[in-house]
Amino acid sequence: MLGMAHPVLADNPIPTVVDSTRSGGLSVGFTFDDGPNPPDTLRLLDVLREHHVKAVFCLWGDHVRRHPEIVRQIVADRHTLCNHSMHHDDMATWSAEQIRADLLETSAAIRAAVPGAHIPYFRAPYGSWGQTPTVAADLGMQALGWRMAIGDWDPPGTAELIRRLREGITPGAVVLMHDGGGDRSQTVDAVDAVIPALRSEGWHLSLPARRG
Repeated sequence: MLGMAHPVLADNPIPTVVDSTRSGGLSVGFTFDDGPNPPDTLRLLDVLREHHVKAVFCLWGDHVRRHPEIVRQIVADRHTLCNHSMHHDDMATWSAEQIRADLLETSAAIRAAVPGAHIPYFRAPYGSWGQTPTVAADLGMQALGWRMAIGDWDPPGTAELIRRLREGITPGAVVLMHDGGGDRSQTVDAVDAVIPALRSEGWHLSLPARRG
């Protein structure tokens, strides 16, 4: 079955970047960056709910503050949260102190929307990691990378996104997509079409690995 119950995640993340699922085999992990973003995030939640799929949402702090009600819906639907920085800055050259301040501010914004929210992952904007995996691990978050990015930041059309997903997904891959940062309706449409196709071929959706 595509989709799974939300598990209790292990503690003690380590300063490496994970890019695979915890299940292995014919599993794939869907992750969505740069939200929350109405209306696309809300429609994506509807699609995931309809297909009984859980995903990881990598939240941009500025957007969290604008749309806390959507963060509450993400959590109510039992998806997994990921800290994606406060302002989506490139952190590659930042000091550990600067990174820590940003990650703490972002997590605080998320928990202002959802008190006590569990945030097990961090993803660096642009994949510019620098010292962020170590700082994130110290704050209890595993650095979350990806094995496949579908390139939806410049929407090429729903059919092309479907093709990229169908041809690019490999066993155990974490896939990077976007629900924010622009019009992501094509991404939502592609996800809606791809899930039943994957299910028919024996794939299931898994969360990313907790540790490297």
